[in-house]
Amino acid sequence: MNLKISTILKGCAMGVAEVIPGVSGGTIAFISGIYETLIDSIKSFDADFFRLLLKGKFVEIWEKINGWFLVSLLSGMVFGILVGIFAITWLLEHYPEPLWGFFFGLVMASAIIISRQVTHWDFKKVASLLIGIGVALFIVTVSPTEGSTHPGYIFVAGMIAISAFILPGISGSFMLLLMGMYTLIIPSLKSIVVYQDMDSFYIISIFAIGCLVGITTFSRVLSWLFHHYRATTFVLLTGFLIGSLYKIWPWRNLKTIVDKVSGVQTEVNTLEQLKGFDMEHMKILSESNVLPMDYWMSSPKTFLTIVSVVIGFLLVFLIEKNSKSENLVD
Repeated sequence: MNLKISTILKGCAMGVAEVIPGVSGGTIAFISGIYETLIDSIKSFDADFFRLLLKGKFVEIWEKINGWFLVSLLSGMVFGILVGIFAITWLLEHYPEPLWGFFFGLVMASAIIISRQVTHWDFKKVASLLIGIGVALFIVTVSPTEGSTHPGYIFVAGMIAISAFILPGISGSFMLLLMGMYTLIIPSLKSIVVYQDMDSFYIISIFAIGCLVGITTFSRVLSWLFHHYRATTFVLLTGFLIGSLYKIWPWRNLKTIVDKVSGVQTEVNTLEQLKGFDMEHMKILSESNVLPMDYWMSSPKTFLTIVSVVIGFLLVFLIEKNSKSENLVD
C-alpha cells in the first residue's frame, strides 16, 4: 500500500477545517469514514511502540501505526493548513457570511449522519444528547480569556486544542480562540512559512509538544468510549455538533466589546459605532445571532450564503457516499 489520494484529500479538508474557529477536523474525519482508523492509529503510539523503536524493528512499527494511512493523512493536513492560513483567512475577511454558511451546512449534515449510527433511542440517549448540546453551547458562548506567551500556557493550549481536534463538533481553533491563543498561534505559523521567524518557531515547537502529549492521551479515552459505550458516544457527538451550530451561524452581530486595559464594557449597536473604536485595544465579549435583515456588520449576502449552506450540506452526504463506495472496493 502506498500514499492514497483519497486519504490525502480528506486530510487536506481536515487541515482547512482546523484553521476555522467553530469547525472541527474530527467532524471531517468522521463523515469521511476514517475517524476510528485515525483514533486507532494515534493510540498505537504506546509503550509497545517505543519498545519496537528501541529494538529497531521499523517494519513492525510501520504496520502497527498504519504508516501509509498516517503519512497520507498528515501530508494532506499540512497542505490544508497552509491553504487555510492564507486562502481561508482571506475568505473570512472578505466573504465571512458565505464561508460560515458553507460550514453551517456541513456541520448540520454531519449531525444527521452521526445520529443515524444510533439505531435505538431511549431516555438515557436523549439525556446524553441534551448533555452534549448543553456542553457545546456552554463552550461556544463562554467569553474568551486573555492569551499568554508563557511556555506552560502554550503547552496546555496545544494539549486542549489537539484534544478538541479529534473530537467531532468542537473545533481546536475555537478552543484556541477561547484561550486567547488563536491570534498568537495562527500568525506564528504564517511567520514561520513566510519569514522563517525563530521566535515563532519556538512558540510553535512548544505548542507541538503539547499537541503530541494531548493527542496520545485523549485518543485512548475516545477509543475506550467507542469500544465500551459506542451508542452513547455517538449520541454525545451528535449533541456536540448540534450545539456548535450556534457558533457558526452565518449572521452574527457584535453585541459587547471590552477595553483590554480599563475593563470598560461597551454595547455595540451599529457599524458606525464600532468604527469609533480601536479594535486592537478591544476584545469581543459577546455576539448575537440574527436574521439576514437584522445583520449590520456588512452586506448579508443572503442568496450566496444560502447557496453555500446547501452546498456544504450536500457535500457531506456526497463524501459519505464516496466513503462507502471505497470501503466496498477495499
